[in-house]
Amino acid sequence: MKADYQDLADEISALLGAPATLENRDFGLIAFGAHDSEDDSAMDPVRTRSILTRRSTPAVRAWFEGFGITHATGPVRIPAAPDAGVYRGRICLPVRHRGTVYGYVWLLDTDPGPTEQQLAAAMEVTARIGDLLFDEAQAGAGLSREFRAVLTAERGWPRDMAVASLRTALGPSADGLHAMVCVTPWPDEDTPVRPVPATAALCTMPADGGPAAGDATTYRLAALIRLRTPDALDPALTAAAHLRESAGAGATAGIAPARRGLGELTASWQESSAASRAAAAESRFGAVAAWASIGPYRMLTALPQETAPDPVVGDLLSPAHAELAHTAEVFLDRAGQAGRTAAALGIHRQTLYYRLSRIEQLTGLDLDEGEDRLLLHMALKRARL
Repeated sequence: MKADYQDLADEISALLGAPATLENRDFGLIAFGAHDSEDDSAMDPVRTRSILTRRSTPAVRAWFEGFGITHATGPVRIPAAPDAGVYRGRICLPVRHRGTVYGYVWLLDTDPGPTEQQLAAAMEVTARIGDLLFDEAQAGAGLSREFRAVLTAERGWPRDMAVASLRTALGPSADGLHAMVCVTPWPDEDTPVRPVPATAALCTMPADGGPAAGDATTYRLAALIRLRTPDALDPALTAAAHLRESAGAGATAGIAPARRGLGELTASWQESSAASRAAAAESRFGAVAAWASIGPYRMLTALPQETAPDPVVGDLLSPAHAELAHTAEVFLDRAGQAGRTAAALGIHRQTLYYRLSRIEQLTGLDLDEGEDRLLLHMALKRARL
């Protein structure tokens, strides 16, 4: 598939007599034409970074998108902006499929630039690129059965067989880098999923624990996203954002660390699910959280969801004591430093000391003891889940 993209980028380069760069809609580099110019301005910082790191910065992306490229159906000329590191003007050819943008072909503008006939011929090639990107995304949606089998199979030979089947279905890309994305809650098994670039596989999964008596089954969505480098999660972040839109208001998403091959898909699913739950519990994580960023929730989400709250927080978690529970969490989040806690809460230190004594009375804990603090801190965080 990558060779097809390179061939098409080379075809555009030949049509226009200039090196073309192909990026997906997340500004991740897919292919680029050979550059043999002696003009140093042809390799400005933005173009150089894109080729060397295979992606553009959020600021560069926002700047280019400001020219309407996400909605354009034809070539867009973008002027030079030396202050932004863009020393030469650009021509952007949107890559679309049935009205949806899937990527961009970039060329350096010249004087004289390409003719209208040349640009029209290049746009015909971008339509073929759009078909390929769409087909790639659709292929991921068509592997639901194989993907779900891996995530639900028991350890041992059942899981080994499921992985082998998915590996066969994915072909050579099975051994590449992937990141798992979990979106929760997902409306139902039949909710359509808009194709997302770089998707290797998609499936719905019942939420852990199953439905309570009389309740409808709730679902999560699992998405396996292809990556090019382990430290560039942009495709997974973009996929998570688009899938959350399909899930509706209130949905959160989690992203597992990058892994190569399919051998650890179960671990990736557990991590992405944990990150999604943490995002729902802690607003500071945002609606999309990476497992690497959720701190103590890595351990707390590993506990069975039906685990009852620790008895020490029983009274503290009642509505009547919500202010005390918040005070305790702020105090523990700030390593027990009274000054920082009082400032964060906007109260006098004496008020804080009074509240802390009430917390000790309700919980039976001694907040001067490290293990008691640890227990209370974890119990409060666990209650959020």
